[in-house]
Order: sequence, then structure tokens, then C-alpha cells
Amino acid sequence: MANHKSAKKRIKQTIKRTERNRYYRTRLKNIVKAVHEAVEAGDKTAAAEAFKIANKQLHHFVSKGFLKKETASRKVSRLHKLVNAVDAA
Repeated sequence: MANHKSAKKRIKQTIKRTERNRYYRTRLKNIVKAVHEAVEAGDKTAAAEAFKIANKQLHHFVSKGFLKKETASRKVSRLHKLVNAVDAA
């Protein structure tokens, strides 16, 4: 257990940060899953709406420092490719 005041503070900060990151990680998975489910269902409008939400949220996560810009761009690009594939099929 921590004995110094600064070490106790770091423990509290770590717990707080872990909870925040868990929230963002779960939210990210659910957003991506929603796009994948809409694409698998073959519903173009639902896929487009889910992609629109995903795009906005992924870039929001970048502004919060949860994701790097390149990571968000890569994920958006892959999701966009999936949504466009529904059009072709």
C-alpha cells in the first residue's frame, strides 16, 4: 500500500483513468459492432447511419486522447469500405 501522499493520489488517478478508458473501449466496440451488424443485414440506410455515428464518435475519441488520429482514420476507412460494399452487392 502507498505510504506517500503523492503515491495515494496516483492510485486514485489510475483508478479514475481506468474506468474512463473502460467506458471508451466498450463504447468503441459497440459502435463498430453496430456498423458490422447493419452491413451483415444488408441494410444500406442503417449501415450509413451507423457509420455516420461511428465516424463522429471515433474522431471525438481522438479529441479526448483515447485514440490516436491515425488509428481512428484507419478504423473509419475500413468501416467506410464495408458500407460501400453493401452498395455494390
